[in-house]
Amino acid sequence: MHLSLAGGPLLLILAISGAVAEEVLPPTIQKLMKGYNKYLRPFFGDGPVTVGMSLDIASIDTISEINMDYTATIFLRQRWTDERLVFEGNKSLSLDGRLVELLWVPDTFIVDSKKSFLHDITVENRLIRIFPNGTVLYALRITTTVACNMDLTKYPMDRQTCTLQLESWGYNVKDVVFYWTRGNQSVSGLDTLQLAQYTLEDYYTSESEAVYETGNYPKLIFHFRLKRSILYFILETYVPSSALVVLSWVSFWISQSSVPARICIGVTTVLTMTTLMMGARTSLPNANCFIKAIDVYLGICFSFIFGALIEYAVAHFCTLHQPNAAHAYMYGQEMQEREDEMNGIVTSIGGSHALRARKREEVLSRTASTGSPTHSLPKDGELAGSPSAGGGTPSDQRGRCARTMSMVGRVARFLYCCHVENPHYIDNYSRLSFPLSFVFINLLYWTYYLYF
Repeated sequence: MHLSLAGGPLLLILAISGAVAEEVLPPTIQKLMKGYNKYLRPFFGDGPVTVGMSLDIASIDTISEINMDYTATIFLRQRWTDERLVFEGNKSLSLDGRLVELLWVPDTFIVDSKKSFLHDITVENRLIRIFPNGTVLYALRITTTVACNMDLTKYPMDRQTCTLQLESWGYNVKDVVFYWTRGNQSVSGLDTLQLAQYTLEDYYTSESEAVYETGNYPKLIFHFRLKRSILYFILETYVPSSALVVLSWVSFWISQSSVPARICIGVTTVLTMTTLMMGARTSLPNANCFIKAIDVYLGICFSFIFGALIEYAVAHFCTLHQPNAAHAYMYGQEMQEREDEMNGIVTSIGGSHALRARKREEVLSRTASTGSPTHSLPKDGELAGSPSAGGGTPSDQRGRCARTMSMVGRVARFLYCCHVENPHYIDNYSRLSFPLSFVFINLLYWTYYLYF
């Protein structure tokens, strides 16, 4: 009882509004709308209805690497044929967009859309045009934010491919078929499109089907490829970071006794480079899955700047611990005497081995002449005149000692080769090695990220 009382006024309002609408509509439209059911698609029960689509890209406002999406304003035009709207004449009927509520329209939606809205200033931006053969043109002006998966490993020398996908929400391929009206030419407005950081390289269209648990649905895809303009990043990041690296090399031409000056240059360049690295990451997603090209370059520059600071620390340490000339001369004489001594020990060891070999040959010759099978050969210990039991003969012990001293001498000579006689040579070597290494690494960096 309450339901009927509540529904009575509503039915009365609908009836009054319908009567008013019939009075406002011209006779041709009233004739078309007579018996028209907007809840049933065209050709219901007699095959699918084909819907042709075209796009006009008015603008691509923003492309966000942080959110991985882009915002675009588009004009979406849809065409289909409704046999119930055929009328006599040779002129089309352009209707107010608000009359779309009286017609059947496709339930098209934008896949991967985060948010979208239909422009309504000063009225809803819709267009309805009916042709005598029953063809309906339905146009909308939409601003949408669409997700775009980006690969930022080569940022800012990257290329991104984004898509705009149109799909039917409730009608499957048995009810509705989508197609591009003119293939790749169905999308216009890109030739005059101006983007802040990108240039449009290529675009194309494709047709597909979306497979879900509830069935297969028609889908149209618009692909467009964007190339990032690197000039902004060269002026904003690459040139300042390279200039800081060159500035850190100034310390190589400053005297090592000027400790405050060299430390000031090193610390200042390190801190400035750290600030530059933090600023370069503010416009990028905080994700550890991307090691970007700009991060690699900033890391290289930071390594060179930090290396210049460490170079001065090493050079200054060597200056404080530099031996004088007399100490160096005495060290060289000591090494020479030690080497001569080891050569003499090795010579004596070689002579003792030769003596024992001659004695063994004499014993073998005497055994062969006597022919006694029970005569045994003397051992090395017996030939040397020492007992065989124990830790070896004195000659063996001297041989082991000589080998140990020879090894220690070789290690000492190697360490002496690494010794810096003049710490000022470190700055001289750095003046050449640092710039050459930086230029070489830059060649590898730009070759890899631009051509591979």
